[in-house]
Amino acid sequence: MYMEKPLILTGKVVHGKALGRTVGMPTANLCIESGELPEEGVYVTTIYIERKAYASVTNVGRRPTVDCCEDITVETFILDFGQDIYGKTVELEIGKFLRPIQKFNSLAEVQMQVKKDCEEAKKYLDIGFAK
Repeated sequence: MYMEKPLILTGKVVHGKALGRTVGMPTANLCIESGELPEEGVYVTTIYIERKAYASVTNVGRRPTVDCCEDITVETFILDFGQDIYGKTVELEIGKFLRPIQKFNSLAEVQMQVKKDCEEAKKYLDIGFAK
């Protein structure tokens, strides 16, 4: 998928179910305050926290592996990041579409796919492999 102009979302980081943390991949769950959501899927993104840019991978959509909720969520895994940002308002720039939403058989399978997504994001952003 190609976007002529990147989409920018603004939102506050809120508490989620903390399932990503249990597999070593905590996500920033965003309560979107402004911006138009892209179609559901996984994207290479850049998240801006206090005007500093961080490479990230974002899931926009339902989470069929962890719940059957019909709500659309925006969850961002920030590469090489470990700060507490709950309550902060951030900007999220949506970049390259990586893949559609899919259901996995376990959180371990989700973890393996997220690692692949992060590798693809690093290649796309040309930031190399820090870990």
